[in-house]
Amino acid sequence: MGLKETGAAVAALSALFAPLCAGAAERTDVQGARKSLTIPRLERKPVIDGRVDEAVWDKAAKIDDLRQIRPHVGEPGTEKSEILVAYDADALYVAARFWDAGGQDAIAANIMRQGSRLAEDDRIAIILDPFDSSRTGYRFEVNLNSVRNDMLYTGPTSFTADWTVIWDAKAQRTEYGWSLEIAIPFKTLPFDPSMDAWGFNVSRAIRRKGEEDLWVSRNRTWGPAVLGEIRGIKDVDQGIGLDVVPSVGLRHLRNYGAGSHATVVEPSLEAYYRLTPSLNASLTLNTDFSATELDDRQVNLTRFGLFFPEKRDFFLNDSDVFEFGRIGSGSVMANNRSTTRASQESGRPFFSRRLGLSSAGTPVDLTLGGKLSGRIDRFRVGALAVRQGEYRPATGAGVDAADLGVLRVSADVLGQSSVGFIATSGDPATAGSASLYGVDFLFLNTQLAGGRSLEAEGWFQDSQTPGTAVGSSSAWGFGIRMPNAEGLRGGFGTKEIGAQFKPAMGFVSRRGVRDSTIDVGYTRIIHADLVQSWYTGLDAERIEGLDGRLQTQVVALRPLELETRGRDILRVVALRSEEQLTTPFTIYQDVHRRVVVPVGQYAFSEYGFDLETGSQRTWSGHLSYRNGDFYDGTRLSLGGDLTWRPSRFLGLKAAYNFNDIELRGGTFSTRVLAASAEVVFSSALSWISLMQYDNVSETAGFQSRLVWVPRAGQKYFIVANHGFQDTDKDGRFRSTSTEISLRAGYTWRF
Repeated sequence: MGLKETGAAVAALSALFAPLCAGAAERTDVQGARKSLTIPRLERKPVIDGRVDEAVWDKAAKIDDLRQIRPHVGEPGTEKSEILVAYDADALYVAARFWDAGGQDAIAANIMRQGSRLAEDDRIAIILDPFDSSRTGYRFEVNLNSVRNDMLYTGPTSFTADWTVIWDAKAQRTEYGWSLEIAIPFKTLPFDPSMDAWGFNVSRAIRRKGEEDLWVSRNRTWGPAVLGEIRGIKDVDQGIGLDVVPSVGLRHLRNYGAGSHATVVEPSLEAYYRLTPSLNASLTLNTDFSATELDDRQVNLTRFGLFFPEKRDFFLNDSDVFEFGRIGSGSVMANNRSTTRASQESGRPFFSRRLGLSSAGTPVDLTLGGKLSGRIDRFRVGALAVRQGEYRPATGAGVDAADLGVLRVSADVLGQSSVGFIATSGDPATAGSASLYGVDFLFLNTQLAGGRSLEAEGWFQDSQTPGTAVGSSSAWGFGIRMPNAEGLRGGFGTKEIGAQFKPAMGFVSRRGVRDSTIDVGYTRIIHADLVQSWYTGLDAERIEGLDGRLQTQVVALRPLELETRGRDILRVVALRSEEQLTTPFTIYQDVHRRVVVPVGQYAFSEYGFDLETGSQRTWSGHLSYRNGDFYDGTRLSLGGDLTWRPSRFLGLKAAYNFNDIELRGGTFSTRVLAASAEVVFSSALSWISLMQYDNVSETAGFQSRLVWVPRAGQKYFIVANHGFQDTDKDGRFRSTSTEISLRAGYTWRF
């Protein structure tokens, strides 16, 4: 299937879905008509102190008609809310007054660390879509402790929570409840100043009631595809569009095995320039990742690789532009309990973790990088070019320096849909000349009868890698789903990965397969004091070789899922799996022995439950239990975590995952332990420590991070990492490495 044929297929898909797109650009609230708010221009800037007591707010446009999406859909919020919106030449301003009859003690306000998710706190959330595109947008959240959390929507229903920009917010307790003020500078977001309307929505969460109140919602959902609008923004100052972020780090490294140590000074620079009001260019020199959080430790009991998400700010910024085909968290597989994360992400043409990291996870220098991202009329454009330095480890093969590039272009079509193209060049693992191209079509209609939505996607890719053996170097996929939050929902998806498809800058968990998934389920909303909803459904995944032979099949029955108003969840599951092994599978190995699963066809069943408690409580956690057959033996699996948050200044968490496996080839156990402590001195200063261990690699890692963020755009870190390993499993751990980093960064905005 070539590019010409793929283009014809995309055109055919567009024609197929066109009849469903009538009115797709009109996003409506639960009442059926799109809400619109004309906001005034202020003559004087408000003081952002959270008090909402200045006369300047008397002129602001007011929203006071929030309605519930849970627990009672469409009914007015149980507590009075007023949201005020205005702007001046420099910023968009939002203020809120939130009444609460339960008094000060009833307001959930446990989170103090800047940038933290606010899923357990009372909070306000604002969504902005400056291009009114129905596809992507920005989300800003604030709680009573003035903690700011921002998110970047990578699609209508998917987002990354690690994206950060410069804005300001303050909140205060009041005699009636709490209030807050937010300022989002126009220099922070790209937008077209000629556009009269921005997509806009606002939400209030009242955690003790399990309540979410929205200005605009549809079928209990909200996001860039379900917004109202604000009008009247004009003649604003976007500045010259230049942000300069110099930083300097002092790093001491010690390798105990090699007997080496060094102390280095590492200056770096990032610069961001707005070429047009909606198109940004960025430059990075000597990018430093020493302050990045550790990956969560995983033990692999499958024959295929694991997936670790991106956590580095440089690659997370504007990451939505490079998303392709809804592969991953936005795919039809995302809510399917029969799949793994690696299976969902398989087929990504661009996966930024391939850049600046060795196969062992060791940072590799990025000496120079440039990025172009934004919009040109109805086109979204993303281009990334990186010079990766050479990598020479103490042991093992190194990699030469490499020039790497990615180009992504997509065009808005059919109201809420898009068609796009992606190309990559270079191989960060070998410094070779690999390349890839791909096309995709993403369909969305949120305006079906009864508040329903329909999503679909189709994509095709082809890779070119020197020295590749004979076989298909292409991959394609298709999916369709109705992601309804209430009533019947379901989806189907399939993708085929060629035996020689090798996206050098992407991610593939297994090649030469056709992976198909299906899920169907029903959600019933219950207006009761305790239980809020119940769900029952069936998920399935079948992976076959291109010869049609089964490799893996999993069917997951979820006969009952209950969710309470306090956000507690009980889930009962039953899984039936089939595995076809054509070669022996080494499932466990250490210095003393190896456990192998022989060639053969295996069918086995497991049963269990999951129990989760609402994270707004002082004590919270989750417990997972599975028991049953496993290949030619049995497996008992237990996992869970427990969090204690006695105050907003302290949080302690312990997690444990255990597998006890008995096979004909041997018996073994796996254990993963983690413990973390979060001490928050103020909303600007926090100290986070994490210890992790697993008994398969017999390694333990410790990281401690002292983070000071006096203002948005200013960050100061002290980070200590230390590694241990029990190589010969004699019960004695020895230090393997130590790294201590100090780094300071400051944003100059023009």
